[in-house]
Amino acid sequence: MIELFQFPWSPYCIVQRRILEFAEAPFRLVSVPNTERSIIWKLTRERYHAVPIIRDGRAVVFETDETSQVIAKYLNEKFQLRLFPQEWRGVQTILWGYIENEVEGLTFRLNDIYWREFVPKREHPAFVRHKERKFGRGCLDLWKEQQEQLLAQLAERLVPFEQMLVTRLFLLDARPCFVDFDLYGMLANFLYSGHYQLPAAHTGVQHWFERMSSVKTTPREKLRTRYQRSTP
Repeated sequence: MIELFQFPWSPYCIVQRRILEFAEAPFRLVSVPNTERSIIWKLTRERYHAVPIIRDGRAVVFETDETSQVIAKYLNEKFQLRLFPQEWRGVQTILWGYIENEVEGLTFRLNDIYWREFVPKREHPAFVRHKERKFGRGCLDLWKEQQEQLLAQLAERLVPFEQMLVTRLFLLDARPCFVDFDLYGMLANFLYSGHYQLPAAHTGVQHWFERMSSVKTTPREKLRTRYQRSTP
């Protein structure tokens, strides 16, 4: 059985978790403390310390750089998910770069505003230390002060996806590609605290998010027919 080592609220972990659910594959979640990653260091033979990683029998799979998508490509091949179709090569690379920078840069800040509600109390000092070393002293309080501005920026940066969904069920096609799962992970992280909703003006993104929350591997024509009947 595949094991996914994760932080529950991490957008990148949510991406892989949702892909495994989509594949209807049996898997086990292993939540790793934010302050104790020795198991990751050990499993990767001292080559990696971040999450997510997956263990599939003797295989331990992790990213080789910030844009490699090694884990998703491994799952795609293993379960024949067609998440990286040839016709969308290049386009997906551009899109996931935008998603993992322009979108994720806002969603994690907005979620982290409520960090006290989901980070275990024993991990509070280390969590704050990690954030402040990376983003500057007082960053969590600063993001709280900037909350309205960050929300407005997020709504603006979701406009291209709203436009894409005017004529499509998913971002690129009638079935989800990797970028659908990538954007889903960022937005699920944004919604993790329970304090937010997706921007009201983006009804297409809202309906798409609902589809992405439950979609499973289904033949192309059945998938198209099902959602044509259910989409307003």
